[in-house]
Amino acid sequence: MSLDQPRISVIIPAYNTQTLLERCVDSVCAQTYPGDLLEIIIVDDGSTDGTGILGDRLAAEHSNVTCYHEANAGSSAARNLGLSHATGAYVGFVDSDDYVDPHMYEELAAVLQRRNAKIAQVCRDEIAEDGTRLPDVVAVQKAELVVTAQEFLRSLLLHQGDTSYCTKLVARDLFTEDMQFPTGMLNEDFFLLFHMLPNAEKVVIIPRQYYHVFYRTGSNSRKKEQDKNYFPPVFTDIVNNADAVTDFVKEKYPQLMPFAKRFGLVQRLDYLLHIPLSLMKRENVFYISVVRYL
Repeated sequence: MSLDQPRISVIIPAYNTQTLLERCVDSVCAQTYPGDLLEIIIVDDGSTDGTGILGDRLAAEHSNVTCYHEANAGSSAARNLGLSHATGAYVGFVDSDDYVDPHMYEELAAVLQRRNAKIAQVCRDEIAEDGTRLPDVVAVQKAELVVTAQEFLRSLLLHQGDTSYCTKLVARDLFTEDMQFPTGMLNEDFFLLFHMLPNAEKVVIIPRQYYHVFYRTGSNSRKKEQDKNYFPPVFTDIVNNADAVTDFVKEKYPQLMPFAKRFGLVQRLDYLLHIPLSLMKRENVFYISVVRYL
């Protein structure tokens, strides 16, 4: 163990994932990073199944695992609660239905120190509920890559980068009082990330698919196929965030304005591709605003 290895806090927000939480926590506990430097924080977000009880049991079984409980307020609030208890120099996040490779945090911490960076990222793969491998959402890098904040934001605006905080290890000092996850919003990772990038200055990406996304029916942003009139709120949030990032780019990175405008158009097209016919009505003010914008 290197004497200069920093303490890492891994925050796991959990809501009604009783059948998956243990696999998630076990994968973090199995890290090659020293266990005494790895703090694992489960936040039970008001689950109505046995998730909270399971979280308490896992905390009792592992000396570096703690479990906190709050009334259901969404993943952003759960992450923020975890941040308020985090003692690590670096912070990672894992969704409770996903799991990670044993080498993930050791390699992320090492590259952060070697590159003198504040954000490092691994690649991800996508696993269907039946266990089959899905196409990659984000292209896997062929070599370690260091990009400036502006370059990374450009990749996000072109839908080529990874907005998720779950694939990243982030310096704790970037999460200031005014840099927290926005509550009551989906697409929250993107919103916080583009605001945080100027303070990070650069992002290091390592070419390892160490984060495993598990697509579970009924999770926050994954549509239930059987409900034809269900319209996930995330599609409204991505339009609002497109406007927010356009205002941000105009102020911070005006060279990226063509990409921000393109992003706003694509996000609105995505909204229209998913909205059910039953909601395409003149009295739906938001829908009409999207149509008029396009």
